[in-house]
Amino acid sequence: MSRIALAVDLGGTKVEAALVDDDGRIVGGSRVRAATGAAASRAELRGAVGTVVDGALAALPAGGELVGAGIGSAGPVDLVAGTVSPKNLPVLAGFDLRREVEERLPALPVRLRLDGTCIALAEHWLGATAGLANSMSMVVSTGVGGGLIVGGTLVSGRTGNAGHVGQIHVAGFGGEAGEADSTTLEAVASGTNAVRWARSHGWAGSTGEDLALSCAAGEPTALAAVHRSAAAVGQAIASTTTLLDLDAVAIGGGFAGVVPDYVDLVRQAARRATVLAYGAEVLVVPAALGSAAPLLGAAALVHRPDLVDPNRVDTRRLVSTT
Repeated sequence: MSRIALAVDLGGTKVEAALVDDDGRIVGGSRVRAATGAAASRAELRGAVGTVVDGALAALPAGGELVGAGIGSAGPVDLVAGTVSPKNLPVLAGFDLRREVEERLPALPVRLRLDGTCIALAEHWLGATAGLANSMSMVVSTGVGGGLIVGGTLVSGRTGNAGHVGQIHVAGFGGEAGEADSTTLEAVASGTNAVRWARSHGWAGSTGEDLALSCAAGEPTALAAVHRSAAAVGQAIASTTTLLDLDAVAIGGGFAGVVPDYVDLVRQAARRATVLAYGAEVLVVPAALGSAAPLLGAAALVHRPDLVDPNRVDTRRLVSTT
């Protein structure tokens, strides 16, 4: 009998669910997606979660044993309460996502983590950083997210929000005085903000796809926007590697493909930004699992508890009894 986990991924543009077996294979016909977006109401978003979860569960194969669910969500998250407050979906502040799934899976464990940490867990289990004890996985897309593996174990932190690399600050890229959001890595390096920067410097396009086409044609402003993004990501990698002595960083997400050599540009920028020699030894590689990574990482919360930081269980128990 195959052991099956329900995997759920909630993000700023879509919510997705699938069934994943304990070898990390997505069950055929079980992957279901629905749009989210800042224009949706709380009720609509809650309905979208229910739709994808029910759709995935309907594909449970004969002979498959459902053993639990893992959830990855845009953050911040609250692992003790089981709630999420996605920055790009403000209407969902305090949304009890874990309970929404628990109600459909009575008597089965449901585990929640930040989406970036799920991606790091997936790449460590099955992907580009497998076999390495200390790594970071990053997504550069409409936003910038990430997650950390340290000592072979997923790092969630005190509240569950460790790995929010998109919200660390980078130097030398401008920003508005007194506005913390304007100097974060996400504000500089995401596809959305690279497009915005290029447009502010006279580029005529409007999307990341347009930017990619302009780069392919050698348009200078588009290329400058991409190099600016890569430089900021490299700076963040240099800082994180210096702090944690990482073995490798895997980079994925839609914007990481805006030019064929984006990861190379990031690698070079990380070397330039490194102060101490050991930091220059970090491997900077393309992520291996693509769009399946958030779901595979969510499933790993169930299938690979040995890779998940154990202190979260203790913290929840202590809070619930005081």
